[in-house]
Amino acid sequence: MSQLADRVHTDPIEIARLETLVTELPSEARVALTLDDGRELRGTVAVRPTVQLFRDYHGNEGNNALLRLDDIAHPAHAQYVWLDQVRKVMPLGTF
Repeated sequence: MSQLADRVHTDPIEIARLETLVTELPSEARVALTLDDGRELRGTVAVRPTVQLFRDYHGNEGNNALLRLDDIAHPAHAQYVWLDQVRKVMPLGTF
């Protein structure tokens, strides 16, 4: 375990939700994401994320996943999103 996460999850229902989101985010897919704060991000999934074990800043262990989303117009620019913040994935198709 090499990273800390803002939030970690131990609830089986939330872990299953994260695993379902992973299936919606294949490598190199172009997607629009709606986050839990209402923001929308668009980009290309660099590599399909994986649900992993992390620690939070209080030392608690749990699961989360980190998604790298490359900017469609400028692929050298990437955003990193904790998967538990994603509420909706919408495929954008190819350009």
